[in-house]
Amino acid sequence: MRKSSEADLRGHASRIVFTLREAGFQAYLVGGCVRDELMGNAPKDYDVATSALPQQVLALFPDSGTVGAHFGVVLVRAGRAQVEVATFRSDAGYSDGRHPDAVSFELTPRKDALRRDFTINAVFLDPFTGEVLDFVGGRNDMRDAVIRAIGDPRARFEEDRLRMLRAVRFAARFGFDIEPGTLHAIREMRALIHTVAAERIRDELFRILTEGQARRGFQLLDECGLLAEILPEVKAFQGVEQPPEFHPEGDVWTHVMLMLEQMGKAGTHLALGVLLHDAGKPATFRVADRIRFDGHVEKGVEIARGILSRFRCSGDQMDSVTALVANHMRFMDVPKMKPSTLKRFLRLPDFEDHLELHRLDCLSSNRDLRTYHHVREILGQMPAEVLRPEPLLTGRDLIEAGFPPGPQFKKVLRAVEDAQLDGSIRTKEEALQLVRSLN
Repeated sequence: MRKSSEADLRGHASRIVFTLREAGFQAYLVGGCVRDELMGNAPKDYDVATSALPQQVLALFPDSGTVGAHFGVVLVRAGRAQVEVATFRSDAGYSDGRHPDAVSFELTPRKDALRRDFTINAVFLDPFTGEVLDFVGGRNDMRDAVIRAIGDPRARFEEDRLRMLRAVRFAARFGFDIEPGTLHAIREMRALIHTVAAERIRDELFRILTEGQARRGFQLLDECGLLAEILPEVKAFQGVEQPPEFHPEGDVWTHVMLMLEQMGKAGTHLALGVLLHDAGKPATFRVADRIRFDGHVEKGVEIARGILSRFRCSGDQMDSVTALVANHMRFMDVPKMKPSTLKRFLRLPDFEDHLELHRLDCLSSNRDLRTYHHVREILGQMPAEVLRPEPLLTGRDLIEAGFPPGPQFKKVLRAVEDAQLDGSIRTKEEALQLVRSLN
């Protein structure tokens, strides 16, 4: 299905190019889709660059919409597929550090290439002949595995400061190095990342975390100085020693980097849980009979919530990620949990993420997976109706039995469910007897 969808999208983009050329305009595939095709990867989307002005594109594709008319961008739709068609342009001035102050439409692609971010993203492709137009050395940089800003890297980063993070993301995703001049410019300008909207930083960070090369991404963030600017709480992991009997791998930073490496591609919540599960350790480090981190879970929840709030994450995201942080140490108590406690633990929302976090935690420390396999076995043998049985009693049952409604109902019903989960009661009558004994 996916390959078919990608072929449909490329076909849609190629038809746009054909229509534009038939009308007398230049048109090419451009940007990330060309980079991905030349590198043997499947593009996620397609962009077209053309000499046609926006109103001329709209005349040829009347069902389209403008997503950036001032910048010459038109969204051409075909069913569920959509392709951004942008007029060749050059830009002048970026006083807000993101958008050009003035745009000049161009008749040829050369100047359009020069205003783009990195060489690997500024290559044009004829979808019919395979001809490549490369004005900035992008193909050589793909071959040499290099992320290089076009022209003066400082100028490119002044135009959009988020490009500093994008350089890291592309380098991590493709396993490339950042060209020395580009890397030096990021180090010099790293403090300017604070002028970028938190939501834009968040989205780039989440991509770095989830695209499969998170360890490399975070090592690059540290190398270029951006980590200390945007995630000082994670930078603080470095040098925080751990008890070698439990963490022979080394300090908290090393532990988390190993987890990110083991994780590979992952969902956002799990990836954030992995990154932040030990966020409370630097603040709670102490040496007693051994190195201890008393209260690091609670502190970690507080720190994680602060980070997610700073990046304007949704309430659901904060709840899911902080739940991972809050519960990651509970696996060590699984062997001694009462049945009711264990079943409630296994019923946590998105428990697979909790279990995977535990597996990665173990693999990146003592490598003891016995609890992981034990929990897997329990889940495999426990029917859903045992894990989540139908309630023996409801609030209505209590009222009908003559108990006055009130806030105590919640506590009473939980006690009944605990007894049911423990197997000490099995019927409604036994549940009512338990309630009477509690009053």
